[in-house]
Amino acid sequence: MSTTTLTTPDTRRELATRASGGLEITLFWDRRDNGTSIELYHAATEQTISFRVPPKRALDAFHHPFAHLGDQPEHDLQPAEIDNPARN
Repeated sequence: MSTTTLTTPDTRRELATRASGGLEITLFWDRRDNGTSIELYHAATEQTISFRVPPKRALDAFHHPFAHLGDQPEHDLQPAEIDNPARN
């Protein structure tokens, strides 16, 4: 069984970010559990989703997020709860 824990800006660090085709892809590391996650922001719809990835697969997920998105159970996909000040 998988659980999802919402994080606050103080617990996660941005490791990398890139933009491509109207998407902003960000890789985060959570210091509480040494976990990694990907956040996808779609500028046209202003929607953001976030999903966790195993640390060993984090860089690959950053470069190919849709390949890893399919690995996620639907209940593990979370609308991002944290606003990115750069987007406001």
